[in-house]
Amino acid sequence: MPELIGIGVGPGDPELLTVKAAKAIQNADTIMCPASNEDRPSIALSIVSSLIDKSKNQEIIKLIFPMTKDKDVLEATWKKNAKIMAEKVLTGKNVVYLTIGDPYLYSTWIYMHKDIEMNHPEIKISVIPGIVSMFTFAAKVGISIAEGAEKVAIIPSCYDLSSVKEIAKNSETMVFLKDGRYFDKVIEVLKEAGFPDNSIFAIGQDLGTENEIIRKLTLGEVNDGTLTTKYFSILVVKRV
Repeated sequence: MPELIGIGVGPGDPELLTVKAAKAIQNADTIMCPASNEDRPSIALSIVSSLIDKSKNQEIIKLIFPMTKDKDVLEATWKKNAKIMAEKVLTGKNVVYLTIGDPYLYSTWIYMHKDIEMNHPEIKISVIPGIVSMFTFAAKVGISIAEGAEKVAIIPSCYDLSSVKEIAKNSETMVFLKDGRYFDKVIEVLKEAGFPDNSIFAIGQDLGTENEIIRKLTLGEVNDGTLTTKYFSILVVKRV
């Protein structure tokens, strides 16, 4: 029976792929992956490139997800790509869709899964989880994400600083994901929310790649200026 599998490929290091994910990718007829536009490579695909056997003639399909906050554009994109995905499975192909990190954490997979599940109940869908960047980062930096009864907040972007401030007041650890271009803006917000200067302040970008950069300091040691201009970045701040 043809199957659709959503696969989390982790934060960037090919060695952090699960064995189950590697097997599913190698056995797929069609490999689908996200990209922000036609001219840009798929980061998710690059992570698994060593697993692709060219002798098997696996079909590679890049699905475009424009970087926009326009809800109408996003919803139209999800529906279009879900349709492409479903049609391929219905031709009898085993299809996998690759996503950075885990399929159920801020992933495009979530919306397409919902659409296909609703419109094509005959399609078998399964998901293989992936290691998310916050745990990879914690292992590299040597900090705990949570201890005992500590509360953790995961912030996908820093567009609404007022809500970030309120969340920070009630959290011991703050994890900022997805868009490092906004990290500069949260420093004062965290201080105003009661994070002391000795709070751990760790930032990373391009995890698991040759361009990886990791910095660990305290909140009080952070200087004004741009921390990172990378979209795929992570910031973890923890009260001590």
